[in-house]
Amino acid sequence: MSGGGLRFTGAAGNALVGSVFGEGARTALLLHGGGQTRHAWEGAASRLAAEGWRAVCLDQRGHGDSARAEGYTFLDYAADAAVVGRALTQADGRAPVAIGASLGGIASLLALGATPKGERPPFRGLVLVDIVPQMDPRGVDKIQGFMRAHAREGFASIEEAADAVAAYLPHRPRPRSLDGLRKNLRMSEDGRWRWHWDPAFLDGPRSVNVDWEIAEARLQDAARTLAVPTLLVRGGSSELVTPEAARSFLEMAPDAEFVDVQEARHMVAGDANDMFADAVVDFLARRLG
Repeated sequence: MSGGGLRFTGAAGNALVGSVFGEGARTALLLHGGGQTRHAWEGAASRLAAEGWRAVCLDQRGHGDSARAEGYTFLDYAADAAVVGRALTQADGRAPVAIGASLGGIASLLALGATPKGERPPFRGLVLVDIVPQMDPRGVDKIQGFMRAHAREGFASIEEAADAVAAYLPHRPRPRSLDGLRKNLRMSEDGRWRWHWDPAFLDGPRSVNVDWEIAEARLQDAARTLAVPTLLVRGGSSELVTPEAARSFLEMAPDAEFVDVQEARHMVAGDANDMFADAVVDFLARRLG
């Protein structure tokens, strides 16, 4: 069951908007991937709520209903994740578990790695969804190429957007309803439908493509110093995380657990939500229940 909306103030004073599923005493903060919105988590959040968790799905800066910002570097996203994690800790009395897909996983891992000595981390557990410090650059180019293709000119209709998604994800059955896709689009003043994220996220002066070398080094450092229960969920046919990169992460973080969802590509929750949710619920029950 979806509850009322939540509002947070990000690291730069930017407004962040979230949705709540469930009323449990244990909180999970779900952070979507680049170009997505909080609605990408609805299936997983509903399952978590049914298992007694309170799932907070957040629109990250420049995405969905959250405010656009001047900075979209990975370090900016990490700063927001830490601020929201600490706000939830203050409200709930204990830190949330972070479940981060792609961009959301990078933000969560960086936030943990940036925790000052002597301070409690913003999260008490971490689920990385198809993301590790060493991403396949070919996969990055493919994903960003799709995102850029219609970012500025948009679509004449939602059906046209659905055609573009179907061409990009031929392995996924085309949904009967376009309501889910509609949540990731908004109609502009010129009558065209555009993705519900800021194009500057990819191409602005402070985009995610600006600080990758710094972020990658910090991600590796963060992986080596992880001190919270951690699960890596990889899509078995991932475009972004190779088997070698997954093994490298597990060598850096030997206490982390690993699940390979064979039926999924990079968007694991969208491709195989039931299997993804089963893996996450099992991990949370054993390690963070």
